[in-house]
Amino acid sequence: MVKLLWLIITRDVRLSVRHGSATTMVLGFFVIVVTLFPFAIGPEQNILERISVGVIWVAALLSCLLSLDRMFQTDYEDGSLDQFLLSPVPLEAVVVAKCIAHWLSTAVPLILLTPVLGVMMNLPEAGFLPLLGVMLLGTPALSFIGGIGAALTVTLRRGGVLLSLLILPLYIPVLIFGVLAVKASIDGYPATGHVMLLGGFTLFSAAIAPWAAAAAIRSGLE
Repeated sequence: MVKLLWLIITRDVRLSVRHGSATTMVLGFFVIVVTLFPFAIGPEQNILERISVGVIWVAALLSCLLSLDRMFQTDYEDGSLDQFLLSPVPLEAVVVAKCIAHWLSTAVPLILLTPVLGVMMNLPEAGFLPLLGVMLLGTPALSFIGGIGAALTVTLRRGGVLLSLLILPLYIPVLIFGVLAVKASIDGYPATGHVMLLGGFTLFSAAIAPWAAAAAIRSGLE
């Protein structure tokens, strides 16, 4: 089973890299959203420094939404999802593999690009490493929670708008704790509490998402 799940992860990541359209779209949207803020509010360095963490987090959150609708859609269209449902491998494990693949192909490139955009937004030097660490800790929750919405809308045509409406409210804790943790590090205060809450939310999403998404897929395919 572990070998099959590894094959699912590597297959999805390889397809994402080979086609490149989804990852390029996500990265392009991420860059455009962050770049627009200096043009909109002006070049004042103090203002950019104050809003830099929040802008980067919001842009990353919205960028992850762009590729969620394809998490299960391709497998649904070519019949692979039905095969997963009939296979001896638990569907919950398949959901975990798909969410991990989504995180590797979507969130990781965003994290790698974050330092460049941090310089553009005048992010304080003390905030770079905390921001990268917090994003590594919090972005898996975006994929796992998004997996629930993707499973709920997999059988719907043009379910992207509904997916966004379902998932965005659930992303708010990640946004709040992620921003507060980095802000505390920049201001010289302990960020342990915010980091622990963010890590707990990520673990909670990783625990509940496979069961909720698998139930939604079974219901949609019946």
